[in-house]
Amino acid sequence: MAGATNWFDQGGANYARYRPNYPDALAQALTELAPDRRLAVDVGCGNGQFTQLLAAHFDAVIGLDPSADQIAHAAPDARIVYRCAPAEALAVEDGTANLITAAQAAHWFDLPTFYAEAQRIAAPGAAIALVSYGVARLDPGPINDRLARFHDLDVGPFWPAERHMVENGYADMAFPFPPLSVPALAIRRDWNAHQLLGYVGTWSAVRRAREAGQEQKLTDFAADLIDLWGDPEQARAISWPISVRAGTQ
Repeated sequence: MAGATNWFDQGGANYARYRPNYPDALAQALTELAPDRRLAVDVGCGNGQFTQLLAAHFDAVIGLDPSADQIAHAAPDARIVYRCAPAEALAVEDGTANLITAAQAAHWFDLPTFYAEAQRIAAPGAAIALVSYGVARLDPGPINDRLARFHDLDVGPFWPAERHMVENGYADMAFPFPPLSVPALAIRRDWNAHQLLGYVGTWSAVRRAREAGQEQKLTDFAADLIDLWGDPEQARAISWPISVRAGTQ
């Protein structure tokens, strides 16, 4: 039975399985900001989900991440070169990048150093974009309310301090580049209760809550969600608003 599953002890494989990927429309919009399509650089690329979207639009893409483990699990693509490198020391030649992106990663960077590196590798007229997505939303009602309460209150104290930067779409983050406009976009999925719980199980706040001995809060939330959902196999619309701080070199 689904109710007996421990959705909050699934291991690292669930990150790739349940984390929602960005829509191709975002990659298209960012591509249109670039002066040409020779090279995109995706910084803090993780296992390459967004990097692969960019590869459909550029002649070549370089994906950079400080974690060798993440790079090792990135899906191979003939158009992508993955390199283990931090945002503060980009392993890219000077003046070659036409688009520089950081998806759900910039809040971990030493921003002044990263910006200096971005300026170093940027080709004339290059675009830079810091991308994030906000809190998951369902249709207004008891399920959405319970999810919001779990996010804000039950595991709220366990979110890292940087989380607020993501939730406000990097709006308060220093960004020393002339701004470029990107259309409003969202990630959209039709998920059942099991898939939503799998996603929630990837939250860093959930991991920290478990480590702090707050397993009961997690178990109670899973039970409440299943009860409110009705048929747990029924798919419901879920969306995450996308925020982009984009500018030009």
